Amino acid sequence: MGNSEITYQNKDIMSKILAENFKDKSLKVYGLDLPKIKEILPTNLPEIHVNEMKLDNLFLLEDGSVAIIDYESSVKWENNLKYVNYIVRVLGRYKKEERPKQIRMIVIYTADVEHAEDTFTAGCLTLKLEQAFLRKMDSEGIRSRIEQKIRNKEALSDEELMEFIILPLTYKGTEAKQEAVKDAVELAKQIEDREEQTFLLSGILVFADKIIDSETAKYIREVMRMTQVAELFLEEGRAEVRAEAKREKEKIIINMYKFGDKLDKIAQVTDMDIEQVKQVIMRKQ
Repeated sequence: MGNSEITYQNKDIMSKILAENFKDKSLKVYGLDLPKIKEILPTNLPEIHVNEMKLDNLFLLEDGSVAIIDYESSVKWENNLKYVNYIVRVLGRYKKEERPKQIRMIVIYTADVEHAEDTFTAGCLTLKLEQAFLRKMDSEGIRSRIEQKIRNKEALSDEELMEFIILPLTYKGTEAKQEAVKDAVELAKQIEDREEQTFLLSGILVFADKIIDSETAKYIREVMRMTQVAELFLEEGRAEVRAEAKREKEKIIINMYKFGDKLDKIAQVTDMDIEQVKQVIMRKQ
């Protein structure tokens, strides 16, 4: 079941969170032999006569090619029409600047699909797809390995991060995928690195938005919100500690200056340079 609330209201926000984290990541864990990701590109493709069209992912790769990625849980010939539209609109984005040297149309099939033709032809048009079949991934093995590292408080590798965010799609059937999404969220909640945790939760929302129901999506966003609020309080606490340390250091400077200590000695004791010491004294006089 698709979730339009994720796709149209939150996907761009999630993509901004993912943008920095996706740099230099590889798609090879999905069975795709492609250059590493250089940059995430906006996924809204404006069309002149119809409402805007959104694809799943759009990446600029290190070799300068643009990778359009779509996720499918079934094989339909009319999907090829959608892919052709994607390509035309991506090209339309570059009409006033240098065109990418290559556009890759990549289709990642969930575990529900065993085989699909990689070429669509209509006489004057031939569309060549690059495909990945997630049914080939060892879902339980990946999950077990990631859970063990999280329990041991070990950092996940780039490959494991990429496996994690797509893990729910490696299960067959809608119900199994929904349960896998919830399980992945619970695993992500145990990660202490807040930046990594936010990346994973954002990735799950973006990569699996076609199979996440609105209730699950709301829960994931709530987990992210609480994580960010907790981090905000922690950062505020750190800021208060720094402010208190600054106040104490300024007291020491003023007291030493009143007792006639030289500026170079005050600077040495407070681990500041002489100009900084002078500025504190001038503000406090």
